[in-house]
Amino acid sequence: MACVNFTGNPNGSEWQFWIAGKGRMTVFFPVDNARTMDFNANDVGYVPSNAPHYIQNTGDTDLVFLEMFATEEFMDVSLNQWLRRVPSQMLKAHLNIDKATATKIPAEKLVVI
Repeated sequence: MACVNFTGNPNGSEWQFWIAGKGRMTVFFPVDNARTMDFNANDVGYVPSNAPHYIQNTGDTDLVFLEMFATEEFMDVSLNQWLRRVPSQMLKAHLNIDKATATKIPAEKLVVI
């Protein structure tokens, strides 16, 4: 089963070194703009500051990567926590997510370990 982690770093860009496994990362920006790339061991990923993104394990083994942040203080915003707090009318209007689907989004922050 693939694990997906949604996050964003509000105060610095993120660099990743992919150590083992296979994964896919999508970085998205305002106004219908997103980029998706597949990664393998020894690849390097980059996420600009304030760009929400998600990482999905697309392989059948553990996905291992190292995250490095260009900031003195680490902060992150979990997308699933943010979505759970957005009024359901806004989710429907902007993302076409109905209230029943929104309640299935985990309320707790999903941590990459």
